[in-house]
Amino acid sequence: MKNIKTILFSCLIGIGTTANVSCTKDLEEINVNPNAPEIVPTYTVFNGANRYLFDNTRDGWWMTRMSMPWMQYVAQNNYVEEDKYQYRDAQTTNGWIYLYRVANNFKDIIEKCEDPELSSQMSGYGDLDNQIAVSRIMLAYVFDNLVSHFGPVPYWSYGQQDNENFQALDIDNFVTPVYASEEEIYADLLKELKEAANQLNEDQPVFNQGDNIYGGDATKWKRFANSMRLRIANRIKAVYSGANAEIQDAIASGVFTSNEDNAVHAFGSTNIEANPFWKLFYVDNRTDFWVNRSFINLLKGVTGNFGLDPRLYKVAAPKGLTFAAYNSGYTDSENLEDYTGMPYGLPRVETYYQQSANINFFSKDFIKVDRGEVLMEYSEVAFLLSEINSWSQEQYENGVRANMERLGVAETQIADYITNLPVASERSVLTQKYITLLYNPDESWNEYRRTGYPDTEVLLMPGESTTRPHDGSAYTFTPMQSGNVVATDIPARIRYPVTQQTLNRNNWSAAAAEFGGDEIDKKLYFAK
Repeated sequence: MKNIKTILFSCLIGIGTTANVSCTKDLEEINVNPNAPEIVPTYTVFNGANRYLFDNTRDGWWMTRMSMPWMQYVAQNNYVEEDKYQYRDAQTTNGWIYLYRVANNFKDIIEKCEDPELSSQMSGYGDLDNQIAVSRIMLAYVFDNLVSHFGPVPYWSYGQQDNENFQALDIDNFVTPVYASEEEIYADLLKELKEAANQLNEDQPVFNQGDNIYGGDATKWKRFANSMRLRIANRIKAVYSGANAEIQDAIASGVFTSNEDNAVHAFGSTNIEANPFWKLFYVDNRTDFWVNRSFINLLKGVTGNFGLDPRLYKVAAPKGLTFAAYNSGYTDSENLEDYTGMPYGLPRVETYYQQSANINFFSKDFIKVDRGEVLMEYSEVAFLLSEINSWSQEQYENGVRANMERLGVAETQIADYITNLPVASERSVLTQKYITLLYNPDESWNEYRRTGYPDTEVLLMPGESTTRPHDGSAYTFTPMQSGNVVATDIPARIRYPVTQQTLNRNNWSAAAAEFGGDEIDKKLYFAK
């Protein structure tokens, strides 16, 4: 019956199946696949769920048309209205669906491991407690994405299944689940991550195969759980009274200490297994997304007071390359005039910037078929520790070094750059953290909303004027209407899927009322 439940749940949140099947027609018949195994191994479910998660959140929609341009890592040359906050409702509806689908898969692993009739079989794929623990960790990762994008959302907790406010993923009992509050969700995420870390048996593998993040290493999963708890607790420390205790406990329990601990989802070299950003360019043929001028200027030292950053060449290719020249290989240019970046927030589409020779491609390192997608890296942890320890200079430098080493910057360049860093401060640490979070732009967006950094020297803000790099002509960044709002700042959240207004209207209405309206300018729980 599990597949039937999934179909029903999908219909309630607005999914249309590929076969366009009615949600009530011949469910038993369409649920039977004679070529599929009755019980899918848990490692297959886990690997498939993680790949689906990143294929659909680090793709050309969820990330690349919202957090990545809003935080000015990319700029578009075709759909400039999306950079100016007028995103398409379909992309957030799809993101909602994808995240809940993935959450349901992790819950399915837990249920298989705890089912008396299946647990013996599932134990052949890895330690049962470990499988449950990492599923809880990934559930926390998924729901953190949901709550930090939307605000209150339907929520499910392994450890609090009897909580009357946690009704998601339970179609048998809750067809129209309530939206749990942000505070309650965050408190439970911290609890879940702590309990999951303690549940892990470090002497046993998580999965014998099928773990493309840590290869079944329970010790590394434990450090990831503690590091994610540190991230979340630090995010909400201004509004949640228990956050500081969580921070200290997470650190004491063991967070990342080097790049060896990084949580990175590996990808392969075939089209099916490839990195989703590579697919965006080479499979989907999307020629829309280029390195943003704001980010280029920061790496060049034009803004930010850091000087020339050698990561510039790890992020951007020199201007002037045709597609053919780029694909056949190129040499980094030492002429900084070859790195101008795509101007952000143009008033309209401009033909000049639709020609590949006039823009900066992302580097071949960034658009790489098997580049891993970062869930969290040691560099971010070091910056968190710097902040927690009154802007520690040592941890600040550790964060810069770790990210540069991960990207393969030469040691001499790392040493020179660190020697000339401005002293650790809120501004310098959080701006360097912003550079690291290029590889995790949703978290960069979270940090901007929490802290206000990077500031207006680095980012082009609504109402500010700048110039086009090719001719020096001026224009003003003017956001477009999104929903009923013309934003005066980077969006504070995204609107709930329009399907919720019909399929779960009462609960959607109650959640929207908490904000004073389901709009992009309504601040979330942790926002400054």
